[in-house]
Amino acid sequence: MREFTLDVPAPQKWGEGLVSVPEGESVLVDVRLESVHEGILATGRIETEYSGVCGRCLTDIVEPVEVEFQELFAYPEMEATDFGVQDDHVDLETLVRDATVLALPFQPVCQPDCPGLDAATGERLAVSTGTEQRTPLDSRWAALQQFTPDHDDEEPRN
Repeated sequence: MREFTLDVPAPQKWGEGLVSVPEGESVLVDVRLESVHEGILATGRIETEYSGVCGRCLTDIVEPVEVEFQELFAYPEMEATDFGVQDDHVDLETLVRDATVLALPFQPVCQPDCPGLDAATGERLAVSTGTEQRTPLDSRWAALQQFTPDHDDEEPRN
């Protein structure tokens, strides 16, 4: 068994959606390589950062991503596998890239409760501009606009 800690830059951009790991971003890989009967078992953890835009409000985001992996690199004489041992070496680049890209969020958000953009103005709803829309969207609800939760608390309850 051998353990390695590698800190390498991403050789190219990983990911094609709203977020990706940019080229040159530091990728920290802690890996343990174990000799087993079928080949070499690679078990490890990947730490890096992805960057892109929020899927709701289009704000720039940079977030960490951590991935754990375990993969068998089979000897050439064994049955066909995705990863193999070549000249007593294993190439972790494809494994690390695939595991990292699969861990990237499909719809990333800047915060879990991000309200997104205002449909009418296109402004971010998370930032209050001080102007509140007072006209109801539907005139049938206009009578309810005067009621607020604070007003109900003032009345004594029986």
